[in-house]
Amino acid sequence: MTSSQIQVPAQEEGGATILEIGQQPDAWREVGGETDEGLARFLRGITERPGLRVILTGAGSSAFIGQIAAPALRRHLGCRVEPIATTDIVAAPRDHLEPDTPTLMVSFGRSGNSPESLATTALADELVTDIWHLVYTCDRTGELGRAHRDRANSRVVYLPERTNDTGFAMTSSLTSMLLSCLLTLGPAGRGNVEALAQAAEHVATLQPDIRALAQSGPQRIVYLGSGALAGLAQESALKLLELTAGVVVTYFDSPLGFRHGPKSVLDGCTLVVVYVSNDPYTRRYDLDIVAELRAQLSPDAVRVLSCEPIPQELGTATVLPGLAHLDDAQAALPYLVFAQYLALFTALEHGKTPDNPFPSGEVSRVVQGVTIHPISPSDLEAR
Repeated sequence: MTSSQIQVPAQEEGGATILEIGQQPDAWREVGGETDEGLARFLRGITERPGLRVILTGAGSSAFIGQIAAPALRRHLGCRVEPIATTDIVAAPRDHLEPDTPTLMVSFGRSGNSPESLATTALADELVTDIWHLVYTCDRTGELGRAHRDRANSRVVYLPERTNDTGFAMTSSLTSMLLSCLLTLGPAGRGNVEALAQAAEHVATLQPDIRALAQSGPQRIVYLGSGALAGLAQESALKLLELTAGVVVTYFDSPLGFRHGPKSVLDGCTLVVVYVSNDPYTRRYDLDIVAELRAQLSPDAVRVLSCEPIPQELGTATVLPGLAHLDDAQAALPYLVFAQYLALFTALEHGKTPDNPFPSGEVSRVVQGVTIHPISPSDLEAR
């Protein structure tokens, strides 16, 4: 059945967005089944260079891919790996680009049509002496892919067509680009893809429970995660903010950072989602905040996601089976599916149209209205 033949549910039933969330396990299997020896050779020649710096970049949700992936890639590649949003690079290129440092710029873009995406790679070409580009995108007609696919110092990875989400929010596009990056640059083995897909299918069976969580009426939702899961928490908060059109207040932080003032956001109408790390040391801090918040709020006001059971005295957790041996960047994939369903069902509870939460166009699917200013020699002079 082609995409044009798929019956899209009505907006009040989730629209195209609920289909795009649900297709992720099969999309990941497709991503995991693809290999590119030419790309592998290209990357080996770069990642073996002494002093290499890797920049993971994108805007919005695409930027959070880099935040999730960076710790795992840093450990695997043994070099500097830094997630830096395109919006930060474009606004202040001299703060982020190092002219004399060999740099692999890894760009993520669902469509590749965001103005900052093209501007960031152009700035890197202009300001960095030794620069290579690796582009992950879901749109074969997108500008970023077209700009780089025939260049000797660039490679473009096109994700399966189905991942080019038609809904407003990035769902399968985000997770598929993340998975592809972890497979080509990081520690993720293709043998783990099936376990990740099955965990996401398990999350899909929890839809009635997640919908009930949304129907409980939280007015504020806080997401907490450490390390790679901090990027997951930020993406979770953005997904909820986007799909509810800002009706529900969202916040994200690390479990340790949350105590330093941001904890003030808590009230009797707050739901807290804690993503528990697979790292045994980090996990202790995650469980500490679970105990603290469940004592302060109530057990039902703190939802815990973990890849293995938590101590009985801390209460219940949503456990995703078969993932306890994976690093947090990989575990983040099915965690993201939970966050997407929660955002979708919360939006429906507030009468929002998930495929287009901003029918008047205040916020667009591909950002509009950005002026890219040319950079001149005087702009590069030392301040």
